[in-house]
Amino acid sequence: MASIVKGVILAGGTGSRLLPLTKVTNKHLLPVGRKPMIFYPIEKLTAAGIEEILIVTGTEHMGAVVQLLGSGKDYGCRFTYKVQDEAGGIAQALGLARNFVGTDKLCVILGDNVFEDDIAVAVRRFADAPDGHAHVFLKAVPDPHRFGVAEVRDGRIVGIEEKPADPRSDLAVTGIYMYGPDVFEIIATLKPSGRGELEITDVNHHYATAGTLSYDVFDGWWTDAGTFESLGRASQLAGHQD
Repeated sequence: MASIVKGVILAGGTGSRLLPLTKVTNKHLLPVGRKPMIFYPIEKLTAAGIEEILIVTGTEHMGAVVQLLGSGKDYGCRFTYKVQDEAGGIAQALGLARNFVGTDKLCVILGDNVFEDDIAVAVRRFADAPDGHAHVFLKAVPDPHRFGVAEVRDGRIVGIEEKPADPRSDLAVTGIYMYGPDVFEIIATLKPSGRGELEITDVNHHYATAGTLSYDVFDGWWTDAGTFESLGRASQLAGHQD
């Protein structure tokens, strides 16, 4: 019997690279095309049949996020909200989802990731995956040194490097991940990086070295929207779909 897959959207952070736009609002509420940025990950999760979605965001703009999204009935899902008191990294934010996820599996999308491909087939496949496995989505990019980069050998991810000076491939690890509930045990063992944060790359590297990290490569466009340049690009690309 397939496991239930729940959705988690990480929409915290300070958005400092988008100041002054983010001085009075959460980055994920900024417009991309004709919709707030956060609508895009919601639509990807609900299109994949995911009905339970946790939104993790900071204290300052939680009220605005709840006011915009409500209970989820307008989106065909049910929202739960969790406050990330301070920026401690993606893995730290994901750790807040432990009680929400319980014994189910989860599909995590960073709230500033905007992309074209449908993930429904991958979600259904992961629902049947053995315990202890994880799944990521890769995208060939011209500037892999800006991202976590996957080293793929014989159809398997054997390692992930964060922002390498000399990348071993052009395959960036996008901000869409799938895990089983065991991920929270892994997060509990992490030590802060040089940035003082718990890094999601360390989580993914754990699965890669264990040989339990599968992947898909996106065919369509993908971008984050965390800088002025990428926010403009996201608006241009998403505008063709709206």
